[in-house]
Amino acid sequence: MKTALLVIDVQMALAHEDAFGTERSCPEAEENIALLLKKFRSADETVVHIHHHGTDPDDPFHPDAAGSAVQPVAAPEPGEPVVIKTGSSGFMGTQLQDILHEAGIERVVTCGATANHCVDSTTRSAADLGYQPIYAADAVWTYSLTGPDGVHHSANQIHSVIVATLEGEIASVKKTQEILKM
Repeated sequence: MKTALLVIDVQMALAHEDAFGTERSCPEAEENIALLLKKFRSADETVVHIHHHGTDPDDPFHPDAAGSAVQPVAAPEPGEPVVIKTGSSGFMGTQLQDILHEAGIERVVTCGATANHCVDSTTRSAADLGYQPIYAADAVWTYSLTGPDGVHHSANQIHSVIVATLEGEIASVKKTQEILKM
């Protein structure tokens, strides 16, 4: 089964969050993304980079902001498509589906940031479009949140809930080492 790796929003705005000490899940995510990239590239498999560009000039992901730059660990190599999105899902308003269709892709591995935003949205869209998504649980991270009700949710809690809601119904949730052996 032809599989593509989708590397989602591994951009400097998130590295800036980390530098501020924001609570996050899965500190090994970038290391695992590097392992997935190495494996897919060495096997000459499809790798697609999905980058977020905010439309508000004050957004840290705005194309003119330093945060929109790609983290070095996930820098695209020549020939690897880069899809620019302005919303949550990598499929909405982009050429991602066309790229995957032209490459004969049937399954996607999703990784990147954040678990409860763009990686979740892209994984769900992939399932809705008939791809067989694999969610690389330890190659994804998120940050803590406080809801409108004042309840604080730790980054690890949010990550765990996302993994639990995706597993089996939407995607196959796997660790990087399991994916590398496939």
